[in-house]
Amino acid sequence: MNNIVFLNSSRIDFDEKLNFKAIDSLGNVTKYSHSNNEEILKRVENQNIIISKELPIGRDLIEKFASSVKLICEAGTGYNNIDIASAKEKNIVVCNVPGYSTEAVAQLVITFILSLSSSLAHQQRMIEDKDYRNFTKHLMVPHFEIQGKTLGVIGAGAIGQQVIKIGKALGMNILVYNRSYKDLGDPNIKFVTLKEVLMESDFVSLHCPLTSETKHLIDKSKLDLMKSTAFIINTSRGSLIKEDDLIEALNEEKIAGAALDVQDPEPPSLENPLFSMRNVILTPHIGWRCIESRQRLLDLLAENIKAFIDEKAINTIL
Repeated sequence: MNNIVFLNSSRIDFDEKLNFKAIDSLGNVTKYSHSNNEEILKRVENQNIIISKELPIGRDLIEKFASSVKLICEAGTGYNNIDIASAKEKNIVVCNVPGYSTEAVAQLVITFILSLSSSLAHQQRMIEDKDYRNFTKHLMVPHFEIQGKTLGVIGAGAIGQQVIKIGKALGMNILVYNRSYKDLGDPNIKFVTLKEVLMESDFVSLHCPLTSETKHLIDKSKLDLMKSTAFIINTSRGSLIKEDDLIEALNEEKIAGAALDVQDPEPPSLENPLFSMRNVILTPHIGWRCIESRQRLLDLLAENIKAFIDEKAINTIL
């Protein structure tokens, strides 16, 4: 019987509404709501399989892991929080769960686009400030159709492709930048350079993994390429955007606005000026948090663990 420890289960089951039956059936499962570094080292003793969600597991920890540890399951898609090289040196397999939140994150992207096109958040703030001019005079904020507008998608993985699919259904023109060409089965989807995406799009949506190459992919020089009427959307990883440069671009109205489900760091400082900007929508990394997505995540985690136990490991990180 395998010993399985979930180091921070409350990161996923924060409302205690999820069913762990699939994972519980695979071994002796111990769950902890949270774990700091000292607790991690104690809690992985005599464990074979570790589950964590966006928990930093660096070389300093992995080097001290007991030889019993054979698998680290990242309960999500991104795995930049785990030192993969150190795990490999200790013959520990690392796997992740791609695709569990594809629909939910794409849905959030489209929600952002629709909200930005109607200045919905700005209008609600006006009401909170008892500014009723939208009702008593005339519409004081931008409001436009998205049909015929250009959506630029940076990164054509599963989520990027779902965003493209919905964007096309809404009548948007699609530009895509990806490290390699992917045949998406539609000749009307144009693969172009990053520069072209930024210069020509009305909405730019980021769907890249965070790597040393993509960190601060969007900085001052890239923001300067965008239209003054364009919006940038990030539901991927906060560090894809150099935040200080974005704040400057927003303050100087070099771009029209931003919708950010991810920040750098998370959570952001409560003094962060993004909180008070009327041309910004901030959400606390909710894209993956739909109850359906979280339950799917647990069930797919169980599949990863079962496959590893059966010596047919899947979704492994090389």
